Amino acid sequence: MSWLKSMPANPVVAVAGATGAVGREMLLTLGQRGFPAAQIKALASARSAGRKLPFLEGELVVEEMTPESFSGVDIALFSAGASISKQFREAVISAGAVMIDNSSAFRMDADVPLIVSEVNAHEAVNHSGVIANPNCSTIQMVVALKPLYDLAPIRRVVVSTYQAASGAGAAAMDELYNQTRQFLDGEPLTVDKFAHQIAFNCIPHIDVFLDDDSTKEEWKMVVETQKIMADDSIAVSATCVRVPVLRCHAESINVEFASPVSVAEAKEAWLAAAGVILMDDPENKLYPMPGLLSGTDDTYIGRVRKDHSVENGLNFWVVADQLRKGAALNAVQIAELLLP
Repeated sequence: MSWLKSMPANPVVAVAGATGAVGREMLLTLGQRGFPAAQIKALASARSAGRKLPFLEGELVVEEMTPESFSGVDIALFSAGASISKQFREAVISAGAVMIDNSSAFRMDADVPLIVSEVNAHEAVNHSGVIANPNCSTIQMVVALKPLYDLAPIRRVVVSTYQAASGAGAAAMDELYNQTRQFLDGEPLTVDKFAHQIAFNCIPHIDVFLDDDSTKEEWKMVVETQKIMADDSIAVSATCVRVPVLRCHAESINVEFASPVSVAEAKEAWLAAAGVILMDDPENKLYPMPGLLSGTDDTYIGRVRKDHSVENGLNFWVVADQLRKGAALNAVQIAELLLP
């Protein structure tokens, strides 16, 4: 396969879906982290061709994405939706590039690593031309779980998510803005991107409903966690809720261990973990809040306490920026793993 070629020190990078919320954040992240790209190509649909996007001190001109777009490309960061990823997979691989895909298209394929750099970076080399970026809500949860898993086996996780509008795209964020204005002005609310109004409301429904009345978003958190952690024995129960927050997801997580893990041990493990910030000082009302952490790269943990309802349980609260760690940053970190 052509993707077996060695990765150059200064790869050519394509960002597919560059005009979307995640695509724009990918460009911003590449620039901020000083990714050593020889060239960056901004790709999108024909209707976006010719648009100019800011990058570092200059601009990138958006090109229409075609199969020929990947000639000479080494790494292709995709955030254009599952159908587009499936459509262009062969073109990317045939060109000798590695696709890092942000959609759900390939996450559960046996030959596609599902990577969170703080958890299973070593698996990135085991690809066949495609590496998957996990679901945003899964990413921040496993970043928080891995240091605990290293202390004791995890038997069960119960998670309730409080997911921002950004998870549904730039148009969904605009809808939150517009509905908030309409609500305050006493106007009828325009509902389009969500099943119900999102302004001043919570919607316990993300993605489609499955046969057991769970949603696909909840199913993703179950199977993706088991794959990333390489442990099918971890039981996960998820309830995913959309809330009127712009771009940071929050999660209330309860973990049951096979053996005792104290609050002090958990905090010590998180303090030593990469990509984790412990923000936990109840006396001074210090804990992570999604409205105050937009634009940050880390996974924030607070409200840590023992769960007295089970023998070996902990409760805690996790916040991370959905567009950063939940999508763009994680994809760029995967790309960094491929550098020689």
